[in-house]
Amino acid sequence: MFNLDEIYTVSDFLSLCNKTVEDNIPTCWLQGEISNLARPASGHWYFSLKDNKGQIRCALFRLNQRNIKFTPENGLEVLVRAAPTLYEARGDFQLIIQHVEPVGVGNLNLAFEQLKNKLSAEGLFDLARKKPLPKQVQTIGVVSSSTGAVIQDIIRVLHKRYPFADILLFDTPVQGDGAAEKIIQALLAADHDSRCDVIILARGGGSLEDLWNFNEESLARTIVSINTPVISAVGHETDTTMVDFVSDVRAPTPSAAAMMATPDRLELLSQLEKHFKALQQCASQYQQQQQAQLEQLRLRIVTPDKIINLLSQQLDYLSYRLNASATLKTNQLESRLSTLFSKLKQHSPSARIQQAITLNKVSANQLDQHMSRLLEHNSNALSELNKRLMQATQQHVSQYKNSLANHANALGHLSPLSTLSRGYSITTNEQNNVLTSVNQVSPKQLITTRLTDGTIVTKVEKIETH
Repeated sequence: MFNLDEIYTVSDFLSLCNKTVEDNIPTCWLQGEISNLARPASGHWYFSLKDNKGQIRCALFRLNQRNIKFTPENGLEVLVRAAPTLYEARGDFQLIIQHVEPVGVGNLNLAFEQLKNKLSAEGLFDLARKKPLPKQVQTIGVVSSSTGAVIQDIIRVLHKRYPFADILLFDTPVQGDGAAEKIIQALLAADHDSRCDVIILARGGGSLEDLWNFNEESLARTIVSINTPVISAVGHETDTTMVDFVSDVRAPTPSAAAMMATPDRLELLSQLEKHFKALQQCASQYQQQQQAQLEQLRLRIVTPDKIINLLSQQLDYLSYRLNASATLKTNQLESRLSTLFSKLKQHSPSARIQQAITLNKVSANQLDQHMSRLLEHNSNALSELNKRLMQATQQHVSQYKNSLANHANALGHLSPLSTLSRGYSITTNEQNNVLTSVNQVSPKQLITTRLTDGTIVTKVEKIETH
């Protein structure tokens, strides 16, 4: 028999086991490999911690992830501090992870390498996307702390090197919790300020932990997204942060960043002097060329005296030609008039008028008789010509009809239809080619025979040669 007091429900038994586990097994450190990693929408991480002989379920809740900078991955060897417990809903034994760090490499170092590989794979480090620094700078935006020595170093360098540029300080904490967000806000403010030609993001040196705000992914992506060129001057030359890779230019120190952002005043003065001398030389050469051209134009200018003399000479020449031409024309007209007068005198109508008056009575009757005879003669001639034309036309038509009949008879004798009417036929193959030999056909082939009154289509059954 069994004791009823020792019978448990499943939930009571699991609760007892859970209490026993939590009361008797203390929080401890375990080392193993992450597998079966899951990250649901709740933000919690679930995975298995295993070695070559066993494995155990683990849960890392979202609130315990605040101090974890790297991202857990399957296959990563880690060291965890965990409290054992029993998940009563499933009856699974599991560990509640309180802290986790990679084995063999620091937490921050691993997080840095993971983020670096991620951003590099996205192309955020590519030189092709980096913006060039402006050649002319009027205002420099500095994102840094107003209490550090960095801003003083930048001011000192710019005062010596290029005192013409204005400096706008966007004050922000550069260390401590929440500093990354404030740095982002300062960068965005500098980018939105239309006066800034370039932005210097600067702070002094420090440990990896001190500089960690400059390794945040959100800050790196902000630098990539803004339109103003950014010079990274974080830490010493040996310090490397994520902003160094995504910035358009990296400077080893804040002072070097100030030098990169601006041209050297002495170098500008030297270039200005060279340009001034070159401009003077060009102006002198241009003046000499214009003076020589002016001299050539002056030599080509014709004075009013020369123009008057030339026109006067031309007027005398034209006057001489006009007088000579007028005299010649007058002489020609006088000679022609004399000739015409002589001819007119020879053909004077006075004598002919007198003769016509004398003969007028006789010639009137003769003229009437002559006209009557002439009309009669012309009428007879016209009738004769009309008769001859009709006869010639009928003769030509008759000749053409006979010739056409002869040609029609000859064409009929040569026509294939005439040949067919005498009992002959024409045979063609399927391609409508005329067959002249049995070698042009083969058995089972269709052939067409044309007679005088129709066609016959036949299939070749047998071929015989003679």
